[in-house]
Amino acid sequence: MLQSKEVEEAVSLFRTDYVFTYRDLGLPPESSGNVIRKLNRMAKSGVIKRLSKGRFYKPKRTMFGDLKPTQEEIVKDLLEKEGQVVGYLTGISIFGQLGLTTQISNIIEIGVNGKKNNTRRGVFTIRFVQQANIINKSNIPLLQLLDSIKKIKHIPDSTPDISYNRIKSIVKSLDEKSIDLIIKLSMKYTPMTRAILGAIMEDLYGEEKALTLRDSLNPITIYKVGLTKKVLNTKIFRIV
Repeated sequence: MLQSKEVEEAVSLFRTDYVFTYRDLGLPPESSGNVIRKLNRMAKSGVIKRLSKGRFYKPKRTMFGDLKPTQEEIVKDLLEKEGQVVGYLTGISIFGQLGLTTQISNIIEIGVNGKKNNTRRGVFTIRFVQQANIINKSNIPLLQLLDSIKKIKHIPDSTPDISYNRIKSIVKSLDEKSIDLIIKLSMKYTPMTRAILGAIMEDLYGEEKALTLRDSLNPITIYKVGLTKKVLNTKIFRIV
């Protein structure tokens, strides 16, 4: 019979923050029942924390209390399967990483190809957002940036002007290959997203770089974003 000490030793090898299930312990499958019971006892005693049914982690302990794992760690199994990327973080958690907001949320948004039903994991609500472009490791940062442009009017603790300037500074840091790719990826986003990206391209690189984006839009549509003339410098895009 599997000894409790074996489970404790296997758990001790995990780093703090690492979310695991009984399968990650590498113990004999026929002992799964005993392993799960032992993990539940360890969680009850406070040695580890239970994130959600069958999922545990070793908390990082600080003078201010135990810390939860990162959102990426919490949903890692929803981002990659068998070495293949199947989703990416987006929404408020990414807005924070990009310097667009300081707000945190218990809603974790994941961009995916196709449709998936929202779910819960512990205190977190997991919301799936459909992405029309194929998702791969190399284009995820650009998709996250486009998602931020798409939501520019709804980024918490910010204004469209502040968000626009921050996004423009990120776009300015991209290399030429990434610039061409983000324009291509934007063709599967909303017209307003393309208009804002086009205005940024025009401001940074001139009208010629923005023509593909302009030509993809209805020439008589005005996009109401809430941007002021203080930050907006465009002659070919109808944005207010």
